[in-house]
Amino acid sequence: MNLRVVRRTACAEEAQILASAGLHPVLRRIYLRRGVRTADDLDLSLDRLLPVSTLESIANAVDLLLEHRAAGRVLVIGDFDADGATSTALVVRALAAWGFAAVDFLVPNRFEFGYGLTPEIVRLAAERAPSLIITVDNGISSAAGVAEARSRGIDVLITDHHLPGSDIPTANVIVNPNLTGSLFKSRALAGVGVAFYVMAALKRRLDQERLAPPGAPGAAEFLDLVALGTVADLVPLDANNRVLVAQGLRRIRAGRCAAGIRALLEIAGRPLEGLVAPDLAFGVAPRLNAAGRIDDMTVGIQCLLANDAATAGALAARLDELNHERRAIEARMQAEALAAVRQLRDPGPRALQRSGVCLFDESWHQGVVGLVASRVKDRLRRPVIAFAVAGEGQLRGSARSMPGIHIRDVLANLDARHPQLIGKFGGHAMAAGLSLERSRLDFFARAFDEEVAAWAAQCGPSDAIETDGELTVEEIALETAHALRAGGPWGQAFPEPCFDGVFAIRSARVVGDRHLKMWLEFPRTGRSFDAIAFNHIEAQAAFTLPEGAVQLVYRLDVNEFQGERRLQLLVDHVLPSP
Repeated sequence: MNLRVVRRTACAEEAQILASAGLHPVLRRIYLRRGVRTADDLDLSLDRLLPVSTLESIANAVDLLLEHRAAGRVLVIGDFDADGATSTALVVRALAAWGFAAVDFLVPNRFEFGYGLTPEIVRLAAERAPSLIITVDNGISSAAGVAEARSRGIDVLITDHHLPGSDIPTANVIVNPNLTGSLFKSRALAGVGVAFYVMAALKRRLDQERLAPPGAPGAAEFLDLVALGTVADLVPLDANNRVLVAQGLRRIRAGRCAAGIRALLEIAGRPLEGLVAPDLAFGVAPRLNAAGRIDDMTVGIQCLLANDAATAGALAARLDELNHERRAIEARMQAEALAAVRQLRDPGPRALQRSGVCLFDESWHQGVVGLVASRVKDRLRRPVIAFAVAGEGQLRGSARSMPGIHIRDVLANLDARHPQLIGKFGGHAMAAGLSLERSRLDFFARAFDEEVAAWAAQCGPSDAIETDGELTVEEIALETAHALRAGGPWGQAFPEPCFDGVFAIRSARVVGDRHLKMWLEFPRTGRSFDAIAFNHIEAQAAFTLPEGAVQLVYRLDVNEFQGERRLQLLVDHVLPSP
């Protein structure tokens, strides 16, 4: 695919609105292109958070929780990813600190039970005799599991953020900003964000009724977990999520964070000072997610619940080992997937590439297919579903999509057109999961391709790379990099600034087998810059070192080496010079 650069724009008449905010000129341009219009839009203090009381059913959730505080047994059931792990740890920590008599957690092993509150998980949970089950980051698609729990006399509180299907569970209370008819102004909350709102409402009620134990922490004490889960789950960073993440980062930088987060940052080589959202996304989240992908997320939750550095350090080391194992598995699977993609053409004289791609291999690891789908999606710039064997003639698939193609709605349309084709499915606009009979894979792949093609026809070509335009040679500076780094948090729907420009490659070499290291010259200035394109080699069908004039899409980075901070260009795309 021939990629093309498209530059983000802002209204010219608004260009002076932020002039009085004292911002670096480049950062001011960036903000305007992301819809920031006034200095108030840059206020990320907690009082800018949407009021807790405006999230529907939250008062009923607090009533239910209080019924089980003194004599009940509360069991938190989470998802097996970082959002689920942080949600679980947050609720367990909060309830234990606020005087609940008995609090425990259970997370499904993805290889034995699959996702959500299934009847099988409820039967396992019943062995602990809970009076209340709280789901975090799951539950909205668990009608059968909720029915099983209620039939056993167990109350159920669902806290979730996934999109609901047609069959809404009969839980005692459901708190989900994505329920049909919800008026809450941030549908982008992650699972841990929903859990935080419920816990914040609970603490407020405990304080009002003077029920909180002396010296009990406030809900804000758990914002480190909220920041980690929100960043890890790649939910859109709308204004509300930016407050949650910014405040959580602030706590972590000050050292007021869970011992497990501190240990994971240390093992990832990410210092607390100057911590930014990408440090959580690329340093902590993969290690935490590795537990759920390779083994059991219980170890990840235990790490986040650890109260001392020694315990947290040992658990973080185990997570780091699992992450190394995950990376080795992913590298093999990714190489196999990209090899298959290079031959992925429909037969016929026109040999059109598919709009939506399905990949499957007998040997693929069920816990890693989502990462493979994401990598191949980035390579092809089209939706991808990677499947793995799930036993008993079933496949489990993990889908990743592109902006404009709502992958969960794609699956919903397929389910409506072809009843019984998909076993179960759920997810978001950009990511989803599903189960499928192995014998129906070929039919599903064709139907998926057709459905994605219909969506793609409405949202335009997928070969565009959005950038924030060109920088002058004076703007390509360490000062600018520092300003942009401090200007976050950046993330989904509030993207990290990237730029494009034509440079002359003076030298290029491969480092670490996969990365392209370059020395670049800005044309007609004599100024040169250090640059690196991570994982550039593995994405190429046939690789030759680039030379001469090229168009680069890049980000500015502060590279710390031997105590010295230097400017480095992080290159995302190397394109022919226009």
